[in-house]
Amino acid sequence: MKAWILVTLLGLAYGLPQILGFLHPARFGAALRKFPRSDLWGNILMPLGTIWFLWNLKHDNVADFDAFKPLMFLGFSVIGFGTCVFVRDFLAVRGLAVVSLLVAHLVLRKIQWLDTNWRLLVTAWAYVTIVAAIWLTVSPWRLRDYLDLLHRSEARTRIGSVLRLAFGLVVAVIGVTAVRAAEGAIP
Repeated sequence: MKAWILVTLLGLAYGLPQILGFLHPARFGAALRKFPRSDLWGNILMPLGTIWFLWNLKHDNVADFDAFKPLMFLGFSVIGFGTCVFVRDFLAVRGLAVVSLLVAHLVLRKIQWLDTNWRLLVTAWAYVTIVAAIWLTVSPWRLRDYLDLLHRSEARTRIGSVLRLAFGLVVAVIGVTAVRAAEGAIP
């Protein structure tokens, strides 16, 4: 996938759901407050993150790890899928953290050599996501508290949704314009 498509899709995926938050703030806020303890989302995100991580591990070409890859593959498989069985509390948050780390890794790999200063906004967003994902992995209840704070009232939900929508659209526009132009300039 080209970097500009990835950045554009990422901005749209982040921004467009916020339209629901603006139009239906009570339902949107209630749904987000339920997310941290959602078994459904936990059983989707954690296996997705595990499979994606194992795919990355399999296709990694760092020679120092070649001898250990089968053992690492087995160990990470047991940890990822074992988490779905034995660490049910806040599984959705942990799964979101794993998937967020993998998305940030993909974005950083794709845009690191592009010659545009606009990539710095996307890079900064990726690094903030990495720090947040690590923090939420260690203390997943914080996402519950954060979502409760953001969505205590319909006004807060609407304001937050508008701000996140604007940010997502800015990222999408950067993807379509600056990242696409910079990617086209690479021989």
